[in-house]
Amino acid sequence: MREAYIERKTKETEIRVRLNLDGTGEAQVKTGLGFFDHMLTAFARFAYLDLILEASGDLEVDAHHTIEDCGIVMGQAVREACGDKAGIERIGEALVPMDEALVQVALDISNRPYLVWDVECPDGMVGGFPVEMAEEFFRALAVQSGLTLHVRKFSGKNRHHILEAAFKGVGRALGLALRRNTRYSGILSTKGVL
Repeated sequence: MREAYIERKTKETEIRVRLNLDGTGEAQVKTGLGFFDHMLTAFARFAYLDLILEASGDLEVDAHHTIEDCGIVMGQAVREACGDKAGIERIGEALVPMDEALVQVALDISNRPYLVWDVECPDGMVGGFPVEMAEEFFRALAVQSGLTLHVRKFSGKNRHHILEAAFKGVGRALGLALRRNTRYSGILSTKGVL
């Protein structure tokens, strides 16, 4: 089973994540931030990951620590559940529309963490979610899980639509990259390791 359970407790947040890479896209998410819960639920659905995430944080300060730390813990869970990465497709991509928004995602489970975030989005909030925190979440996810992750917006004006296309796109691309390769059971690398 490709599963992981990670707990992380700091003076700012307490987060628990249970992840099953071979799930059906079921999610139970409670972060105290309704829009973020919605985005993580969409992420899990489009990746076909089963996700249970419970987070409590210093939301009286702001949402930064909770959002970023969720990315850290989710990334650690992906890394642990992947194991040595043998038998996975490794690379995934998606082009996701959400009304007027169109976002492209490409990623590689390469153990070479890097984020390219080319997503121009109007400043402000979506519910209690600061728009700029999407980049911080995906950076934490990429670094902790060892992803090379590119996210690019082609069109869009509505904050909600842009961010939802990004979360769904990363979920879809990650789900494709995590799929089992039916033709090659080793580590998909000319080096033999990732």
